[in-house]
Amino acid sequence: MSAPIIVHPPSPSGGRRVTAQGQILGLAHSDRDVTEFLRRAGIEDAELVLDDRMWVEWRGGRAHRYEAA
Repeated sequence: MSAPIIVHPPSPSGGRRVTAQGQILGLAHSDRDVTEFLRRAGIEDAELVLDDRMWVEWRGGRAHRYEAA
């Protein structure tokens, strides 16, 4: 079973799409963006789940990196 939150590979222009259970939350350019999207989705202490593989799956590229692919 995959994590409910997916941080997709960096786009050619920079930033990473973030989805939760298949729903697009936004395009993140930093961890701050990701935590704000998660907070808006109702996840408290969102910054604590960024490195928890049960919550977040980082696809393509290194975790916490947002520069253009």
